[in-house]
Amino acid sequence: MIASIKKLLRNPTVINVLTVAIISVFVKGLGFYKEIVVAGAFGLSEILDTFFIAALLPGFVSEVFLNAFNTVFIPNYIAEKESTNKIGAFQSASFLVTLTVALFFIVISYLFTDVFLETFFNGHTESYYTLVKVQFYYLLPCILFWGLTSLLSGLLNIYDEFRYSSIYPVLTSISMLVCLLFFKEQLQERVLAVGMLTGSIAQFLFLLFIAIKKNIIQIDKPDFFGLHTQTMFKQVPAKVSSGFLTGLISVTDQFFAAQLVIGSITALNYGLRIPAFFTTIIVMALGNVLLPYFSKLSINNKDEAFKTLYNILKRLFIGLLVVSVVLILLSDFIVELFFERNAFTSDDTVKVANIQRMFLIGLPFTICGNIIVRFLTSINKNAFMAYVSFATVILNIVLDIILMKYFGVFGIALCTALLQIFRSLVFLNYTKKQENVLAI
Repeated sequence: MIASIKKLLRNPTVINVLTVAIISVFVKGLGFYKEIVVAGAFGLSEILDTFFIAALLPGFVSEVFLNAFNTVFIPNYIAEKESTNKIGAFQSASFLVTLTVALFFIVISYLFTDVFLETFFNGHTESYYTLVKVQFYYLLPCILFWGLTSLLSGLLNIYDEFRYSSIYPVLTSISMLVCLLFFKEQLQERVLAVGMLTGSIAQFLFLLFIAIKKNIIQIDKPDFFGLHTQTMFKQVPAKVSSGFLTGLISVTDQFFAAQLVIGSITALNYGLRIPAFFTTIIVMALGNVLLPYFSKLSINNKDEAFKTLYNILKRLFIGLLVVSVVLILLSDFIVELFFERNAFTSDDTVKVANIQRMFLIGLPFTICGNIIVRFLTSINKNAFMAYVSFATVILNIVLDIILMKYFGVFGIALCTALLQIFRSLVFLNYTKKQENVLAI
């Protein structure tokens, strides 16, 4: 037993996973402390509702378009590195695409701000919309910095520099805490947005410095027509479509929550905090390491890649099931311990704890589904994920309407859990079929 553990701890992949996990606990721990401070300062209030709405579109663009591009960048960059090794041209093309897409969406988002608010969040007061827009204009530049940061993080992961690509999110938490604790009176309703913007700039500069210092950035004349560059571009529409449709789930949930009483959007977000804490740590620790790992392994030994995936999923699901049951039982205590203070009341605790239970039901499926997505991305099987995401969005709208009618905001959270179960099982079934196809 001891010998097996020692052997396991000598495995470079396991070491990388543990390193990222430890760093992620620290990063998310500080991020969670930031959420505690924010909850105590604002409670389930209008200012937080409007901040979450203001952050929705920039976050959606970053997740859907820029992070989606980053995930298809990694396996194809590795393929380029293993074959022609024209990585300077590949990097240049990727940075130019990221820059162009980010600037395009900043302009589009700015021009259609009013349309977005009137379409998805109509029926509120003028002061409510003013609060959203004041914060929104500070958050728009984050799209550019998040996009470039995502690409730099992907490069660092490829070269096994996981420490740096895992630690950088702490800078946003620090920035937001500094603004909240020391500049709240001066910044007033802009405090959270300014904190997020300065944090996103700090993240980018930090990773850029590390990448230059490690001699990872190799800029050359961009090549948009190379084999692996073209393969990457062909994968982008499917990955973006999948990300776009998946991102719509959050938008839809917040849209329906906005139809309920003030504070429902904030309650939904706080109910997600504990499940998201575990999801982010595990997905960062495994996902960030496994995407380049599977990309390299599948080039040389696809059978071993599938076998490794199934072993990881089996052990991970059992462990997460136990964690989910414990957290569901302790949900009230956890929310009271971390959030109930100052403006966050005991009634808020009961509401958020019940929402949290709904999200925890889907926790094992959410994380395992994310690992499967990383694997399918590593073998460039992104088209199927777009179809599943489309079906998931339709189901989300239907179930949100039905469950919200009977359970209010709790129904919206339950809908999300049910969709995660559906999504992960479909992806697992498809992965098994791919194994059979590739074995022929």
